Amino acid sequence: MKLFDAIKPLGLAVILLPLSFVQLPAQEPSPLHWAYQISAPGVAPVPATKDDGSQRRVPDSMVSMTLSQTRDRFNAPDWHPASHPPMPQIVLNGRRPDTHACAFCHRAEGQGGAENANISGLDKGYIIRQLKEIRSAARRSASDQRASMITKHLMAASLTDDEIEAGASYFADLPARSTLKVVETDIVPKTINYMGLFTAALTGAETEPLGERIIEMPDDPERFELRDTRTTFTAYVPRGSIERGKALAAEGCVACHGEGLKGGIGPRLAGQYTSYTVRQLNDFKIGKRAGEQAGSMAGVVEKLPLSDMIALAAYAASLTP
Repeated sequence: MKLFDAIKPLGLAVILLPLSFVQLPAQEPSPLHWAYQISAPGVAPVPATKDDGSQRRVPDSMVSMTLSQTRDRFNAPDWHPASHPPMPQIVLNGRRPDTHACAFCHRAEGQGGAENANISGLDKGYIIRQLKEIRSAARRSASDQRASMITKHLMAASLTDDEIEAGASYFADLPARSTLKVVETDIVPKTINYMGLFTAALTGAETEPLGERIIEMPDDPERFELRDTRTTFTAYVPRGSIERGKALAAEGCVACHGEGLKGGIGPRLAGQYTSYTVRQLNDFKIGKRAGEQAGSMAGVVEKLPLSDMIALAAYAASLTP
């Protein structure tokens, strides 16, 4: 059965990671469900596809795996092993019981997905700082109870400094790559959320107005669900967003994030998922991030309207990392 052939049983509950391992603050409702890659209020996400035991394949790979194998959080799927250096144990296998493999979520080549971040080629010091700020709870989210944040909190709480160093070194040494394209439009496909993790188009040709939001999703959701790092994404943004974002970035972002937003005092934003960028801008604005650079960012975004967040995210995503 195709991954999204059976989207009709929307009343089924999503399977989430167990919450008994970690104490997190209560999740605050957010109207930006599309940015946080969670379901709209009152709409249940699509549950996990059952494994039929068949061997799955992805393009340009000789590897085959069952669906269950691709879901092993302690043996990250590696479809293209010749395309990257050997992964350290913490990246490939993690450490049981709570420290999942870094590459399970961020993929072996670092591209991750819209539910987390593209960390390929990010500055090593920045990666280390973020992991330690998550561990100390200085870095939080407006949606701390979504599956990807639960995983991140669990991991950060259990990581040793040596493991943080090894993981940061691996991802920082990878070339910065993006498989994301940005499309300006007024109309988008109707979508559904899969397992509280990512957005996918409903089967059929139903559409709806985009409005003041971004719809970002994998072009092939089955391939992304198999955790292939080369899955391409499309971010649908309001018309005029890229040019408006370019002007805004020139005024307030380039000084810290560098020319072409390739990184400077702040991290690389070029080629980053639009969902991620909007989430971070919103989290800074509402005080959920209190790390080392949070003060300067909070001042920048204090009065930033959502339309400007969308424009900045669209522009950054349109750039080559």
